[in-house]
Amino acid sequence: MASLQWGVLTSANGREAVSLAQIRQLEYLGRKVDGEVVEFEPVPESWTHYKLSDGTVLKIKTSLLEVVRLLNEFQPQTGDPVYVFTAQQITSLNAPEALKKRK
Repeated sequence: MASLQWGVLTSANGREAVSLAQIRQLEYLGRKVDGEVVEFEPVPESWTHYKLSDGTVLKIKTSLLEVVRLLNEFQPQTGDPVYVFTAQQITSLNAPEALKKRK
């Protein structure tokens, strides 16, 4: 469940700002932790194309639905914040006529 909470957020350059953040509680490493929903702006998404051995061309792209940055959780090796995201794979294919069902 998401909630809106006031909080003081510190940016990478040390500036603080009071923000109304959408906070969600997520399961992470077997425990519940708070995370802040991070807004994003899509950039042009391209398709990845695969030509299958039967002549079919398969196209796949990933569409990001939601990003949540976990509060006070960091990657141990790099110190980077932990992000959890929800994404959807979109697929399209173009099969050769010989593989299609005849009408």
